[in-house]
Amino acid sequence: MAKDAKPAPAEGEAPKKSKKLLIIILAVVLLLLVAGAGAAFLLLSGGGDHEDEEEVAQEVKKPKKKKAEAGVPPVFVNLDAFTVNLVPEQGGDQYMQVVMALELEDMTADPILKGQMPRIRNNLTMILSSKKASELLTKEGKEQLAKEIKDEINSILDPSAKGKAPEGPVLSVLFTSFIIQ
Repeated sequence: MAKDAKPAPAEGEAPKKSKKLLIIILAVVLLLLVAGAGAAFLLLSGGGDHEDEEEVAQEVKKPKKKKAEAGVPPVFVNLDAFTVNLVPEQGGDQYMQVVMALELEDMTADPILKGQMPRIRNNLTMILSSKKASELLTKEGKEQLAKEIKDEINSILDPSAKGKAPEGPVLSVLFTSFIIQ
């Protein structure tokens, strides 16, 4: 029977376990307080810089200007000449020959652009041949045509933006030759 009886725990063992548990609980509480204080500091200090969410959205959309400011040269891709018949008007048949250059965001868009070139040439030929000479003689007509071409190319390069104004890799369309006869 003496062997079956377990020795009584010493009085010092119970407080040691309680001290370990107490230290662990205090450490967890202290860690949570520090994390909460850090999160509150970040939220309060970051929120004062921006008055409105629209400003944040506008700053996100400004990488194009930052590149120009950083001294990165623009990337241009020359397209072959397009010669199309225009929509006939009173004076008879007219044709247009136009040569364009595209300004791209960066060099990564160039291989994608070249891979889609047959589709781009087809769609641009359709756009150009649907115009009248009188529409294209004014500066505004040429600017509108450049915008249509830019939007068309961007929609080809980024099909997910179909139906909305695509913000794609083509920043602008520049006419290097524009002849109507």
